[in-house]
Amino acid sequence: MEIRHILLTSDLSPESLRPCKPVAALARKLGARITLLHVVQELAVAAHGAPLAPPLHVGNTEKDMKHARVALAEQKDALGADLEVAVDVVTGTSPAETIARYAADHGADLIAISTHGRTGLRHLVLGSVAEAVLRHAQVPVLSFPQPRS
Repeated sequence: MEIRHILLTSDLSPESLRPCKPVAALARKLGARITLLHVVQELAVAAHGAPLAPPLHVGNTEKDMKHARVALAEQKDALGADLEVAVDVVTGTSPAETIARYAADHGADLIAISTHGRTGLRHLVLGSVAEAVLRHAQVPVLSFPQPRS
């Protein structure tokens, strides 16, 4: 398996920085390029009392995308100037499905993602984007779990 393009995902949290150093080292070793990706989740709700009406979008997607671009630029700098790193911010209703589709559409050979280590009820309610990416991805997924304390 040849890895020429690594898709490094970020939710802009401190935990999403965990894969940066190892992925940068892997990219250097393999001569691969990196795409640093953030998905701004589009939230749509049904209008109360009008179930057949088109969904209403909540939040400020443009503001969120602008914030994400600034944050990703900082994360890009942390990867090192010697690497070919592209930054992209996209929108989608499901971050996991959007990540998997982006990887397929842009020829990524590997997806790197950090897990948050949620357990119990928080995991059940919030789910796991990393687990969903594993289910939807057509390429290998390298996950970086939270260190045990």
